[in-house]
Amino acid sequence: MEEISLKAQEIFNLGSFGVTNSLFSTLAVSLALIMTAFIARSKIKLVPGTIQSGVEMSAEWLLGLMEGMLGSAKKAEQYFPLVATIFLFIMACNLSGILPGVGSFFIEQGGQDVPLFRSPAADLNFTLAFAVISVIMTNLIGMAAAGVLPHISKFINFSNPINFFIGILELVSEFAKIISLSFRLFGNVFAGEVLLTIIFFLVPYVIPLPFLFLEIFVGMVQSFVFAMLTLVSISLHTALHEEH
Repeated sequence: MEEISLKAQEIFNLGSFGVTNSLFSTLAVSLALIMTAFIARSKIKLVPGTIQSGVEMSAEWLLGLMEGMLGSAKKAEQYFPLVATIFLFIMACNLSGILPGVGSFFIEQGGQDVPLFRSPAADLNFTLAFAVISVIMTNLIGMAAAGVLPHISKFINFSNPINFFIGILELVSEFAKIISLSFRLFGNVFAGEVLLTIIFFLVPYVIPLPFLFLEIFVGMVQSFVFAMLTLVSISLHTALHEEH
């Protein structure tokens, strides 16, 4: 049975920098998405085909959802690239871990066979990095909406003891978001990876198929949840400033 490792395993070194299998998978997914974007751009037509129509309908649906949460079509279009990129990239990373043949490539490292690919979100470093990016970007958006000092005053406010205490709570909540976002995504994806490994080892034929489809569904849902939580943060930061 393949060894289940909680942390990503190193597969080769670039000087003193160790490249793990999850980082290698992330780079592979990034390159695949970039190539897909360039190919898709060259095939855009004035009269859309089936695939282009599906993509456009999905984009319009997401824009409509964002408009309902942000209360403005202009804001929805402004923040659409960030939210859509987070959703697509995390979904692609989640689905890459369950592609046929991904678990069949191994490399010898330190006297043992190490999987060449690992689902990026099954590495806490990946989910933590995305959580930090999400929190930083939403706060930068808040600063852009109201200005740097007014936004910072929400966290550091010495006007009176009550506002100071509320600011500390707001600051703690931002750090709590990082922990919540990173561990939610990591826990769901890593648990699914462990479940599939065990099921494929015990009953390697028809039985794993329902679990495989379940993991595809979970991977898509978790990427959507991450993107929506980022959108909620954007909505809160911008709405509060507009009220002030």
